[in-house]
Amino acid sequence: MIKFIELTLKNHTIVHGFDARNQEITEEVQVSEASKKLVAIDRVLSVSEKYILITYAYDRIIYWEYEEEYAQVKRMLSI
Repeated sequence: MIKFIELTLKNHTIVHGFDARNQEITEEVQVSEASKKLVAIDRVLSVSEKYILITYAYDRIIYWEYEEEYAQVKRMLSI
């Protein structure tokens, strides 16, 4: 069974938690260029046409923009 997929990731939003009004506390990260990363499949929460949502350390989640085609990411996760 495949445990990782390789994606080209770039800008991302880190969700650090929620405030007293239940609003997300976020941090926007803009990068100068995309980079290849191995993503553990068991950390993937969802995939949209633009973002992949991944769990992170300290109960955070990250919305990563990816460069691959949506159909290609679906195929990688279906194997």
